[in-house]
Amino acid sequence: ETGGEKYQGMDRYDCRTKIVEDMESLGHFVEVEDRKIELAHSDRSKSPVEPLLSDQWFVKMGDLAEGNPGLAQSAMDAVDDRRVRFFPQRYQRTYLDWLGEKRDWCISRQLWWGHRIPVWYLGEVPESRSEEVSLRLSTLMKEHAGHSLYLDVDAFGPNADGSYETPYLACVDFGHPEIEEELADIGFVQDEDVLDTWFSSALWPHATLGWPADDQNPPMNGEEEEATGKNEVLDYFYPGNVLITSRDIITLWVARMVLTGLYNMGDIPFGHVHVHPKILDGFGQTMSKSKGNGCDPQDLIDRYGTDAVRFSIASFAGETQDVKLPMGYECPHCEHVVPQALDGKGPMVKPATVKGTLRGSSEKVLMPCPKCKKESQFSTPQYDLDPAQPAARMVSERFEYGRNFCNKLWNAARFAIMNLEGYTPGKIEESDLRLEDRWVLSRLSRVTEEVTTLLGRYQFDKATQAIRDFTWNEFCDWYLEMIKPRLKADEDDGAVSSEKAVAQRVLVGVLDGLIRLLQPFTPFICEELWQKLKDIAPERGLFEPQAAAKSAMIASWPELPSELQDANLEDRFNRLQETVVAVRNIRAVYGIGPNVPVKLFMKCEPGVAEDLQVCADQFENLAKTVLEAAGAEIDRPAASASFNLKDADGFVPLEGLVDVAAERERQKKEADKLRGFIKGHSGKLKNEKFVSNAPEKVVAEVRETLAGLEKQLESVEAVIAQLGDG
Repeated sequence: ETGGEKYQGMDRYDCRTKIVEDMESLGHFVEVEDRKIELAHSDRSKSPVEPLLSDQWFVKMGDLAEGNPGLAQSAMDAVDDRRVRFFPQRYQRTYLDWLGEKRDWCISRQLWWGHRIPVWYLGEVPESRSEEVSLRLSTLMKEHAGHSLYLDVDAFGPNADGSYETPYLACVDFGHPEIEEELADIGFVQDEDVLDTWFSSALWPHATLGWPADDQNPPMNGEEEEATGKNEVLDYFYPGNVLITSRDIITLWVARMVLTGLYNMGDIPFGHVHVHPKILDGFGQTMSKSKGNGCDPQDLIDRYGTDAVRFSIASFAGETQDVKLPMGYECPHCEHVVPQALDGKGPMVKPATVKGTLRGSSEKVLMPCPKCKKESQFSTPQYDLDPAQPAARMVSERFEYGRNFCNKLWNAARFAIMNLEGYTPGKIEESDLRLEDRWVLSRLSRVTEEVTTLLGRYQFDKATQAIRDFTWNEFCDWYLEMIKPRLKADEDDGAVSSEKAVAQRVLVGVLDGLIRLLQPFTPFICEELWQKLKDIAPERGLFEPQAAAKSAMIASWPELPSELQDANLEDRFNRLQETVVAVRNIRAVYGIGPNVPVKLFMKCEPGVAEDLQVCADQFENLAKTVLEAAGAEIDRPAASASFNLKDADGFVPLEGLVDVAAERERQKKEADKLRGFIKGHSGKLKNEKFVSNAPEKVVAEVRETLAGLEKQLESVEAVIAQLGDG
């Protein structure tokens, strides 16, 4: 024989032996050489993984018939014509490249779990039963033809001798056990393979919402739906809006959901695909239970709070995709944090102080604390913790970001609510608004617009940054400080003054909008604040009071008119902020106490001077500073500290505030000391032996220190110049 037909059907080991015998008989055999070949092994069964040929089920991805573009092309068209959009957009290339190959999709798996393929076979039927089988199959087809039962005769075609091994093939829809029982009784046998995991995953809309229905195949979702022959649940919820997933399964799940949805429903399953980042452990590994490098969310929630964890994770969700998250174990006795370490040469992760390996541990491994020397359990998927014993919970300093923000929000909102005594709802006239009111409304409108746009693009990290900056840097640090005097401005008889009433109404409106913006990021804090605010101000609004929603969860998304935005006003306010910060810096440099009044002179154009005069009271409020004069004719006072803005120069006289002569001498001594340090570091870098032999890291540190010293000297020399020669 010239082919391999003689070996067909043989066991692979017997086949190998037979081939060696045949080669020896033909004189082609030289010797047997024992070689050890490394084979892959199954993680579950531990048996060798060897390639074996077997019959498989495939879904045809290319052209199905004339005029039909095929499954792959239809899914590609959905992205090309922007019915399906990717965020970030670059990931659509992965999707299109894979589908563009149009390779048929193997959907059968030889596993013991999964959805069993709903295909039934009937082998050769004896002549004595042929009439009975034909009659029973004919009856089944009449009762269940269409979506419930598909029957194909001579499915695989005749053998070489004209006989049929499998003359009947049936496919049964899920949820029809009566058909399966009838087929089994006739003699049909179900295929032993199961569906590919991703084939099952692609059917997720139908697993949750049911199958499309027609008069022949009513859904099993209730009597009313059976009567109408429609799947109202599927029709209402399909298609969805967005699928959020990882880049790892763009081809495995996203593409297959799209092509399956187009085939079954004639429509895409979702319009947007957001590919979120992948959070790795501190060593850059994918988190998994087997490696023990995941993080227990409950540990993080107990340590930082639910909203803090949620806000921090949202801040990770950028477009770079990979995020490293170093973790540690907090000792339950002294709160010292033990960092994670790799377990020997393997990828497993454990506390740095644990000695030995965790693999195959019959006893629980304890973590010794290097600080207090006590031992404790630690979070690990290797075994369950003993609830009666102290355990080291997992922590990460990256979640301090969210916790600090949540604390800031809570304290600021609590302060605001405490200052709403006597609040009454009322219409706010534009003429009643002060500079700080118009500024904060302009900023709130702009930030609302920005956050709305960023969320529409699924840029969660930028959205959290925008709302955090407004909440922390503008609402808390500036607006609340600026309105404190107005919140205390009661009438002589104790009644709420009109000035205070306006400040309270604006404050309530801004806080209301802020809670709505933050609700998706910090829902629990926002709900608590919403209810507290609702008790005090059940009716509120920036210009027209309205009844507040019962919950922040169902409150409408804030929509502030763009007319509130005033770029010129924001520029003027930035000048005020820069001036206040500059004066505070002068106080810090010269050791002037925060409650000691200082005078301020500003050399600037008349228009700028007019703007500064309008907000002069805020200099007193925010920096205990009196704006003495502002204008183009201002000259620098003697022995004064100065600062420069984009369109103005500021001067703060130091006479009477500091001992100018003593301060000058102190600064000169500081300058001499810095020059000495600079000389020493410069000498090191000029020494070729040091630069050549010292570790690169050490040389870099010396250069960095020298640059810092030179910058400090520059600042000190500027102070000496301001103090004059004396």
